[in-house]
Amino acid sequence: MATSTTPHHRTSAKEAAAGGLTVFAAVMLFISGILAFCRGLMGVLKDDVFLATRDYVFQFDLTAWGWIHMLIGAIAVAVSLGLFAAVKWARVLGVALAGLLIIANFLSIPYYPFWSLTLIALNGFIIWALCVVRRDTLI
Repeated sequence: MATSTTPHHRTSAKEAAAGGLTVFAAVMLFISGILAFCRGLMGVLKDDVFLATRDYVFQFDLTAWGWIHMLIGAIAVAVSLGLFAAVKWARVLGVALAGLLIIANFLSIPYYPFWSLTLIALNGFIIWALCVVRRDTLI
């Protein structure tokens, strides 16, 4: 009687860390996308919840700003699903979208300063997690 053995695949510490950082970035990008979408929804539906500053360099319509956040947030959620599937294009788009979210949150500092700075830091961690992983350690 012949016995068959199934090969055991060992993952190295580098591969485990690469997978962990990609999952971290995917979760954070998903959360950041949801928050951006909700923030944009607030700007579209009821833009008087935001603090209006008169003497700021970047002045624009809060409804248009809300639509921009909703669009970027929806795309970020879709890209995070690609990161969960470990698709290579999602890493590149994830870095680009996190960069766009940093810019969008920088422009919205006068409306919600502490929240904007928190999301800028969160998106900075997303960029770090997606860029620190070497290509040869990806699954």
